[in-house]
Amino acid sequence: MKKMMLLAAPLMLLALPGCVRTVASVVTAPVRAGAQVVDWSTTSQEEADRNYGRKMREQEARDGKAAKKAEKERRKQCREAGNDNCG
Repeated sequence: MKKMMLLAAPLMLLALPGCVRTVASVVTAPVRAGAQVVDWSTTSQEEADRNYGRKMREQEARDGKAAKKAEKERRKQCREAGNDNCG
């Protein structure tokens, strides 16, 4: 019986680190999951800057199209009024 215990003790010590790692993973899993939820629910400064830049480029494109349309309409009205120099 003592011989069995003496032989089993080193084998159990070899298996122990794996058990400790597994227990540590199980214990830290809820913390990691909570951190991931917080990361998903918040916007980083980089994301905010990227979104703002995209929004501004889209606004500039809309403004450019509107200005181009207004200029075209102004020239059309100028020609319809009989002016030759509507440049």
